[in-house]
Amino acid sequence: MSGEKKKLKLSFNSPIVLGFTILCVVVLIVDMLTLGASTNALFSVYRSSLLNPLTYIRFFGHVLGHADWSHFFGNIMMLLVVGPLLEEKYGSSNILFVILTTAFVTGLTNFIFFPNIQLLGASGVVFAFILLASMTSIKEGKLPLTFILVAVLYIGEQIYSGIFIHDNVSNLTHIIGGAVGSVLGYIMNKNKMNRY
Repeated sequence: MSGEKKKLKLSFNSPIVLGFTILCVVVLIVDMLTLGASTNALFSVYRSSLLNPLTYIRFFGHVLGHADWSHFFGNIMMLLVVGPLLEEKYGSSNILFVILTTAFVTGLTNFIFFPNIQLLGASGVVFAFILLASMTSIKEGKLPLTFILVAVLYIGEQIYSGIFIHDNVSNLTHIIGGAVGSVLGYIMNKNKMNRY
């Protein structure tokens, strides 16, 4: 019957981004139930003994931890806007690789250079996605003007904030996340990474 209406079905259209979001929600709820103990143990990175196996989990797990709902929403809203488009273009495995690489590089940087600062949150991943998104139209021998504008505006603002505004935001994490997204975007657009 051609006149019959089709029912709309929910689609788990972006498994990595949606899975990441769900994990962040679960981690935040567990954080509240444990009064911060779970986040301190697994979902934030800071200087700790390299003999402690949890140190290595924190190098990656810190991107799942958030200080509160406001911190969570600030990161996840942009992730949910940009992430599914990137996952469709580059594939789920590449987006997972971007998230894991960003987590490790920002976590290790914080561990080495900022031993007394506890880092948590997905903002480095968000900045990686923002810069990665601006590189989606890169072609052989051509650098998109949008990439340059995004890099100057987003990264420039982070440098300015890092120098002149002293708040609880890790501007270096944003800059490193953006750099990771840019490098991996260049590599993926040169077809040096499989898209699956």
